[in-house]
Amino acid sequence: MKTICVFCGSSIGKDPEFEIQATQLGAKLAAFGIALVYGGSKIGLMGAVAKGCADNGGKVIGVIPHFLDQVEITNLDADELYQTKSMHERKMKMSQLSEGFIALPGGFGTMDELCEILTWAQLGLVKHPIGLLNINGYFDHLIALFRHMNTNQLLKDQDLKLLLYDDNIDGLLQKMKDFTPEKNSFLDKLDLL
Repeated sequence: MKTICVFCGSSIGKDPEFEIQATQLGAKLAAFGIALVYGGSKIGLMGAVAKGCADNGGKVIGVIPHFLDQVEITNLDADELYQTKSMHERKMKMSQLSEGFIALPGGFGTMDELCEILTWAQLGLVKHPIGLLNINGYFDHLIALFRHMNTNQLLKDQDLKLLLYDDNIDGLLQKMKDFTPEKNSFLDKLDLL
């Protein structure tokens, strides 16, 4: 993977470990020569992951909608910065630039990005690894929900396996490195790709 997109909150959150781990993830990406693709903000966990990457010599690629740029939260120090017309266009651009995806703690926006990229993977539109960095159990309830969906036969086993997770940066990155997409998506079965 040459680029990883990180979805995360525009706030720091309650647990100090969120910011610490976001900064460490950015530093780790820089150490491995992996460019960071992210939401383009200089605040919250987004700002922390970008700072961790940049401070350690990594490449930072920001993608921010024009209306958010207007409120002066844009990270103007990013190596590359793309402005989009909408949130949907932002997700499309981040996907096009990325060879892997990681979600850190966040709110509705982070969940939207994560669930959309998982849906694209389920349909076979994305073939890259998708992971959760489960800092201090932040995603335990979400993981339980996805398992509940699977138990109730609303999420197939193969689709549940699309989401990788670990509570450790190195463990998650290794799982992502080892990930091999299965050719059994909905669209593959329809021979549309």
